[in-house]
Amino acid sequence: MELDFGPAVRDFREELRDWLADHLVGEFAEHRGVGGPTDGAAWEVRLAWDRELSAGGWLGVGWPREYGGRGLGLLEEIVFEYEYARANAPYRATGNALDLLGPMLLKVGGEEQKKRFLPPILAVEELWGQGFSEPGAGSDLASVRTRAERDGEAWVVSGQKVWTSFGMHADWLYVLARTDPDSVRHMGLTMLLLPTDQPGVEIRPIRNLAGQDEFAEVFLSDARTDAGMVVGEVGQGWRTAMATLGIERGTTLLPQQLTFEREAESLIELARERGALDDPMLRRRIVDAWISVRVMRTTNLRTLAELTAGRTPGAQATTAKLYASTRHQRLGHLVQELAGPAGQIVGADYGLDTRQRSFLLSLAETIYGGSSEIQRNIIGEQILGLPKEPRP
Repeated sequence: MELDFGPAVRDFREELRDWLADHLVGEFAEHRGVGGPTDGAAWEVRLAWDRELSAGGWLGVGWPREYGGRGLGLLEEIVFEYEYARANAPYRATGNALDLLGPMLLKVGGEEQKKRFLPPILAVEELWGQGFSEPGAGSDLASVRTRAERDGEAWVVSGQKVWTSFGMHADWLYVLARTDPDSVRHMGLTMLLLPTDQPGVEIRPIRNLAGQDEFAEVFLSDARTDAGMVVGEVGQGWRTAMATLGIERGTTLLPQQLTFEREAESLIELARERGALDDPMLRRRIVDAWISVRVMRTTNLRTLAELTAGRTPGAQATTAKLYASTRHQRLGHLVQELAGPAGQIVGADYGLDTRQRSFLLSLAETIYGGSSEIQRNIIGEQILGLPKEPRP
């Protein structure tokens, strides 16, 4: 996947390519492509790599200069993400704050919040976790039950959050809580910033199929945060949360695109090794997988073109997550099938190879970030104009 972004950003692109060539070496080069949004592998290496990026001024290239960014435009941000993925650099350990919290604060945060939190994010001094999902409020986020009550100059928060990515490392959480006890559904929610280093905050790891504990569940028992730690307005947390999720869906698929293309090429290599290309049925499924990643590419390029032209992305931006997650799972199943019995054998201490890890982690892609069932409802109701699903 090779893109030409034109002369306007050519110098920026060459500067970035040169920097990556000089710094993506040694231990960092040995961990090319390691990690992911649900993959906690090589955490300390990735954290060190983020600090290397920070020292080079490559974190927050589109953030304003007064908060530590470069103050560049959307096109430079897209070029950065593309070239970063193209170099197959380690997945950033600070992605939660860089891709979600930071843009949210820039959009709806107060000036004091921006000055307090944005520079430490870019300096890799504070790590963040997302406190949205709950045991009874995952894809149906409006069912949040975590409560926050005002107590003088503080908010007192109690409840349980789950599926907090890299929560074991978080210094702070951005928490969606119900501040109006009489409210229901979307109303009466507030977005709060909450420090984890305090009594009343317990974080427990959750181990996934790949044997990693990058997820966590968080128990809040009268945990406290200052009254000024409200992002947006009290009672308008749903609007703030939706803005954050919109940012997430708009920024995650470009790096994944190149990962999927690499996996498709690896699939073809594996098929050649196994002699599977002689089987017309298998060959047809391999071609279908190859076509799928090209469809993803076209979809992503269309969305990028709309964003850089200042237009709201079309329907393909909404369908992209559903398509990519289901097709990636199908690709993983085919890889495992071609690998045969060897694909089911792991190394010492449950050591997984790259193909096995990718397959196991892909099984959650149709759940996190909005389950496929919810995605189909959104597509049917908001894009196709179909009748709303009956709700109790």
